[in-house]
Amino acid sequence: MKLASLLAAVAALALTAPAYAQGQPAAPAEQAEPVTVIHAGTLLAIPGQPPRREASIVIRGRRIAEVRDGYVDLPGARIVDLRDSFVLPGLIDMHVHLVGLDDRLQARLLAPTRDYEDEAYTALLNARRTLLAGFTTVRDLGAEPRTITSLRDAILAGQFAGPTIVAAGRGVSVSGGHGAPNGLNRDLTQVALGRANNVCNGADDCRRAVREQISLGADVIKFTATGGVLSNVAGGLNRQMTLEEMRAIVETARTFGRRVAAHAHGVDGVNAALEAGVDSIEHGTFTNDQSFALYRRTGAYYVPTLMAPAAALADGARGALTPFQYQKAREASDNAVQSLRRAVREGVNIAFGTDSGVSRHGDNAQEFALMVNAGMTPAAAIRAATVGAATLLGRADTIGTIQEGRDADIIAVRGDPLENVRLLENVGFVMRHGRVHKLGGERQLTDAD
Repeated sequence: MKLASLLAAVAALALTAPAYAQGQPAAPAEQAEPVTVIHAGTLLAIPGQPPRREASIVIRGRRIAEVRDGYVDLPGARIVDLRDSFVLPGLIDMHVHLVGLDDRLQARLLAPTRDYEDEAYTALLNARRTLLAGFTTVRDLGAEPRTITSLRDAILAGQFAGPTIVAAGRGVSVSGGHGAPNGLNRDLTQVALGRANNVCNGADDCRRAVREQISLGADVIKFTATGGVLSNVAGGLNRQMTLEEMRAIVETARTFGRRVAAHAHGVDGVNAALEAGVDSIEHGTFTNDQSFALYRRTGAYYVPTLMAPAAALADGARGALTPFQYQKAREASDNAVQSLRRAVREGVNIAFGTDSGVSRHGDNAQEFALMVNAGMTPAAAIRAATVGAATLLGRADTIGTIQEGRDADIIAVRGDPLENVRLLENVGFVMRHGRVHKLGGERQLTDAD
């Protein structure tokens, strides 16, 4: 009786066994990665080295598989014909602010009515404009943390079209300094201070502020060593943080594996930030002999953002800035070009940055002409927006060049930008992570649109 029961149970199990145990086909293997081959008439694979003629870039999925001489075809591959174009790595802007309206006057007037959701949708549109302008990676150096990190993650997941974002969250500031709540009435000031986890006073408190930004998802830490043009306070552009506070910020960021960018205009703040060990100086408007000795000793990068003072001056002339802001814009505009001019002569490490958000998003490439007018060659300016920027980010093994194993972040223009750098203001082809977002000067819809 027991044997009969056992045999019946085995028979029942056989009838209910899963399909794969009854000779049914297993689940299909993962779909092979799509293959794209770009035929490049001229290819600047590694900015700083000579370009090559008639080359093919083979892309599998999101990465570059190989670069070959000549025009090759692979079975089943999508061919992108850029034989009449100059192909180069996707550009990198090391200083943007994606959250916020481009129009400074409208931003001031509408600020009390705009909420996080409004800013998020604006940031999404700004990101798309930036990508279509040929900038496949940006470093966002100041935004509401959750807004910018949510956008960063959504773009990285392929849900929206935009550049890869390296986010700082809010810049660390001292009370009364650039980036702290200033110029509001007492009720609004109390509300803003309650949310200002980026504001600190003293070295220990500044360590806390750094950790707060990291806990909210910051990839990089920014702090404001000096006053800023758009701070609505009567202070100037000179140093606002102590050296001890700056060192505490840098040391804490390093503990968490983060790099550090210092907003600095006044020479005293520039030099103190360099002494503290920052990775980059943003703006660097006023400099002296000590500044360049420190740049050379530390290897820090200079991100000049020449578009910002020019845009601020134009805003001030049309009444979009307060008197305090306009005064500081005039102070900064005359010195920014001179500092870059000397930095070029001194051989300082330079990375491309615009401060877009002060200037208009999508116009980022106008910075190239300003850099060239300040003494850089077109080749050096392009290298600053590719190899130099990638090195400053610590991502030179994935972006900044067109080589095997790198992300397929690739752009193209008609003509030779090594002869006329302004051609980069009209990018005709944009690929990011192997997806074509612009071809023949027209936006291409992807799964992220």
